[in-house]
Amino acid sequence: MRIEKHPILEFSNHQEIAFFYNGKEVLGREGDTIASALHALGIKELSKSIHYKRSRGFYCAIGNCGSCNMTVNDVPNVRTCMTKIEQGMRVFSQPGKGELI
Repeated sequence: MRIEKHPILEFSNHQEIAFFYNGKEVLGREGDTIASALHALGIKELSKSIHYKRSRGFYCAIGNCGSCNMTVNDVPNVRTCMTKIEQGMRVFSQPGKGELI
């Protein structure tokens, strides 16, 4: 789901950018963060809690909560709500604590 029209804000049609999520190529729009692009694609679970492995999703969108931590280009615990997508970027969901690869 993506907001296309708003009474106050303007949204332009940005170019699509291809990146990889869990090994599958997906498309986002220029200017999207990883979390917002995945959310627009209907992907709601971004990580799992450390102890109980409960689903975590797009929550605060300002980098405070850690619910959106994912492994990006082999770097664990990247706050995807603050990281913009880039062409060819590799993003993987994390089960709890991230591990260095």
